[in-house]
Amino acid sequence: MFDSVRFRLTLWYLAVLALVLIAFSTGIYALLAQSLYNRLDSTLRNEARALAAAHERQISEGRNASEAAVMVQEERFFPRQATAIFDAEGQLVSEKPTRSGKHARLPPLNLLQGEDTYFYTVLEEEDGGRDGRRIAVKRVPEVNGQTYIFAVSQPLDRVAEELQSMRHILYIAVPLALALAGFGGWFLARRSLAPVVAMSDQARRIGAENLQERLPLANARDELGKLAATFNELLTRLEASFKQQRRFMADASHELRTPLFVIRTATDVTLSREHRDEGEYRDAIKIASEQTHRLTRIVEDMFTLARADAGSRTLDESDFYLDELVNEAARAATVLAESKGINLDLANSAELPCHGDEGLLRQMLMNLLGNAIKHTPRGGTISLSVERLNGQYEITVADTGTGIPLEAQPHIFERFFRADSARSRTDTDGGGAGLGLAIARWIAEVHKGRLNLLRSDETGTTFRAGIPAPPQ
Repeated sequence: MFDSVRFRLTLWYLAVLALVLIAFSTGIYALLAQSLYNRLDSTLRNEARALAAAHERQISEGRNASEAAVMVQEERFFPRQATAIFDAEGQLVSEKPTRSGKHARLPPLNLLQGEDTYFYTVLEEEDGGRDGRRIAVKRVPEVNGQTYIFAVSQPLDRVAEELQSMRHILYIAVPLALALAGFGGWFLARRSLAPVVAMSDQARRIGAENLQERLPLANARDELGKLAATFNELLTRLEASFKQQRRFMADASHELRTPLFVIRTATDVTLSREHRDEGEYRDAIKIASEQTHRLTRIVEDMFTLARADAGSRTLDESDFYLDELVNEAARAATVLAESKGINLDLANSAELPCHGDEGLLRQMLMNLLGNAIKHTPRGGTISLSVERLNGQYEITVADTGTGIPLEAQPHIFERFFRADSARSRTDTDGGGAGLGLAIARWIAEVHKGRLNLLRSDETGTTFRAGIPAPPQ
């Protein structure tokens, strides 16, 4: 439980809330304490002023300082307050303590500056506890030319009681708020993470045999919904990859089985009789040789694609001229084209400096030309051109063959895909394994380029490969 996200979220939530509540409570307590002390100081200040005004009025009526002080003390009756009147040297003129015998004390005279009211707090022992008192002292010059000091004190018990009540409220409210928030946070975290638990349970049930299943998607607009959608997209890609792998294995097994079956049949028929003439043996060996070459080509293409998928096929990059590479590929393809009565036209081009893997690009060209020769009937024409357009070298291979069926065009770059329905190949039909276009597209993409089918109809087919050109 302590390792769960719900527990950690709740703990973090409580920690942050606790800091906020402590800071808020401290602020409220400090503001209340300041307000109570300010109110008490204001009361004491007013009382000191009133005491000084009454004393001055008594003196102005002709009474001496001592008589005036006594009459002032008798006039005022505040049982919780202690008052005292001192002369300029700090000698007591008159005082009136509280019923409990608390006096208004005078601080050191050097602390009294001008006529401002001076406040200070004293702590006195009372009934085994500490009873604090707040004292206000004011120096006032009067009409008789004398200066008197008036002191008023009041206990802090009521302020302390109100602050204590506030502390008790906070001691109860803050833990209660944290408990309620913790319970609510745990409930909300559990409710919020319920889709994650459901996704986890569903993901645990998904395997290679049921990749078609998907995670539940409650709300596609929130973060968890986006996570589930992303995971479902990953499952879709994995499902497609598994299907492609299974299809690849099935097609590869079929493609490898056909030449092996032809070799075994030819050898078994040849060996079925003890004595055969030399021509029959040569025919059997010729069939085995042709099928062995076909097997070699299939295995090499499969190995190339496997290395490409694994990312272990690195480019052997060098500087060369693309126009010379195109001319070489055209000369090599012309031999095969002429043997089938096909004309191959090569458009002239200027020097085209290029940087890349020359061997792979030659293989891409030969795959495209071989595919065009294979699907162009006798008397047809194949056109090959290369030019620089918008920072790209555009290589175009067009033929006048019968074209690719419309329903087959989206799949022509898939491995082992062939537009015809015949899945068995012999040495006489010149058919391939359906890997040439897949390898050609991979070569273009690994050079940060592209290979696309521009058009294909009853008049012919056109492929175009684009690879980045170096800056001029």
